[in-house]
Amino acid sequence: MSTCDLLVGEVFRTGARSAPDQVAAAAGDRSLTFSEVDRLANRVAAALARRGVGVTDRVVGWHGTTLDAVPLFAALAKMGAVYAPANGLLAVDEAVEMAGLARPTLIVVDDAHAADGAVVAERLGVPLATLADLLEPGSGGGPAADEPDPDPDPAELRETDPHVVFFTSGSTGRSKGVVLSNRVNVLRTHPGAQLEPRGATVCMYPLFHMGAWTIALQAWQAQAAVVFVPPDPALLVQAVGAWRATHLNAIPAVWRRIEEHVADRPGAAADLATLRVVDSGTSATPPDLLAAIARLAPGAVRRVFYGSTEAGAVTLLRHEDMADRPGSCGRPQHSVRVRTDPDTGELQVAGPLLFDGYFDDPAATAEAFTPDGWFRTGDVAAVDDDGFVAVVGRVKDVVKTGGETVAPAEVEAVLADHPAFADVAVVGLPDATWGEILCAVVVPAADTPVPDVDALRTWIGDRLARFKHPRRIEIVDAIPRTAATRQVQRRLLIEEIGAR
Repeated sequence: MSTCDLLVGEVFRTGARSAPDQVAAAAGDRSLTFSEVDRLANRVAAALARRGVGVTDRVVGWHGTTLDAVPLFAALAKMGAVYAPANGLLAVDEAVEMAGLARPTLIVVDDAHAADGAVVAERLGVPLATLADLLEPGSGGGPAADEPDPDPDPAELRETDPHVVFFTSGSTGRSKGVVLSNRVNVLRTHPGAQLEPRGATVCMYPLFHMGAWTIALQAWQAQAAVVFVPPDPALLVQAVGAWRATHLNAIPAVWRRIEEHVADRPGAAADLATLRVVDSGTSATPPDLLAAIARLAPGAVRRVFYGSTEAGAVTLLRHEDMADRPGSCGRPQHSVRVRTDPDTGELQVAGPLLFDGYFDDPAATAEAFTPDGWFRTGDVAAVDDDGFVAVVGRVKDVVKTGGETVAPAEVEAVLADHPAFADVAVVGLPDATWGEILCAVVVPAADTPVPDVDALRTWIGDRLARFKHPRRIEIVDAIPRTAATRQVQRRLLIEEIGAR
């Protein structure tokens, strides 16, 4: 590799040299220092190499929020292989589809996913390993527990080589793998020339999500700790207090639950006193919630980000602009340029932080960019004379609920099998907690009662991840569809429901 290349693996080597005893990551009652992460990463890399993993090979990680995933992430970066995390909430059929698209050399699971992971691996004809196996001393067939494994240093690795593939659903419901190179991930998370002192960052995002690893790399490049915590308000508040954290990034729905938790337990507010930077994003953060966040963390600077896995952080609404710019998501971030399509109003983005395309999908990649190389966000936006961006709708009909993206067509395909529905469509409706919720709009079958929401969610079961389950049902006489293609006219449905 070139000594000038920007490589994620160097983040771990640098941390081990410069801050060996500093905590790098924590989850639950466990923590790892930078030197421990680096040493364990070398062990895991040796074990992966023994199993045939090489430069640019994909490794699917199917696991929950576990500290054992950090050495795996670091090992793959150091050896030049590609981390492709799967949502831990996926049903087996969904995991088979996602993992199959990655064309992995290996699937790695935690204990909770071992049984289902074996099914996925068998159906795909791909080897399976557990995190525990990879972390076992001597697992690479090399040194024993008291001897360090060698640091992988692939000479052919370049900064433009892929580092991760994050799978996300598009408007068709088919998963697409967002490829991010080493260079893009280093640039997206670089702290600047000065390593200013900072405390721990508490991270609520699951480890299949770009947000989790972006936040982690931001902390690690600053040689600070990231504390992985499930999105439970009590646990998040407790973790901030225990680690005297200075940074907390949460989606609006979780900030709302933190507000409710502190209101019920006023003494919990003291745990948030060390916060200096508090972030929100992924869906609209209303003014009343921004005011509540200010009360929760009065000593912190508030920020609201707008972006995506493909584009990274596109705009930033700064603390000092919030009062005067309600509804705005701020100005473009560093190294980002934006424009709107004159015909559709679609927001388009350019700059060095964009993704490298969709894995193994040149058609989708070509569709995602304009002929002159700007990324099509799919969001309709207005940009004022001062450069502030406001997202006012979406070109396509994907629903963003609780920070996750859901394609209505995917949910409709499952609901179409329900015996109580003669016809069905799925739309997204505004919601103060989730940003949007999925609403099943149904035409009842003759002489068959329509189930309530709980019964419908039980019927769906594990055919879909739970965040894809409808939270509301509306009954209509007919689903409005286009005459030629029979596509659902979702805007008409939303207007009809809103008028009730």
